[in-house]
Amino acid sequence: QVQLVETGGGLVQAGGALRLSCAASGSIFSIKAMGWYRQAPGKRRELVAASTSGGSTNYADSVKGRFTISRDNAKNTVYLQMNSLKVEDTAAYYCNADLIRDYDRRELDYWGQGTQVTVSS
Repeated sequence: QVQLVETGGGLVQAGGALRLSCAASGSIFSIKAMGWYRQAPGKRRELVAASTSGGSTNYADSVKGRFTISRDNAKNTVYLQMNSLKVEDTAAYYCNADLIRDYDRRELDYWGQGTQVTVSS
């Protein structure tokens, strides 16, 4: 089994900062990419930021310059530093990992359980 465990959500005032963490564990051979998605009520889930094992990153236009994704490959962990938060950043944030399982070498997508980020005005 593979698990993704997210931590770091919460309530913050506009202009504030939060840091999300997501640790992957279990039957992992390798991780190709990890990223963060978010879903606000009544809206579709959208990509926030992603990071490949090669070190490339991409961001949603709405968070460029404010959010930074980083990874600790030795710990199979991805972080999302969120600065200058806006009310519109309020959403459930989900960690995603594109990885290869160790026992069958299948490439699959896994999701965390989600962590709520609420930004107040």
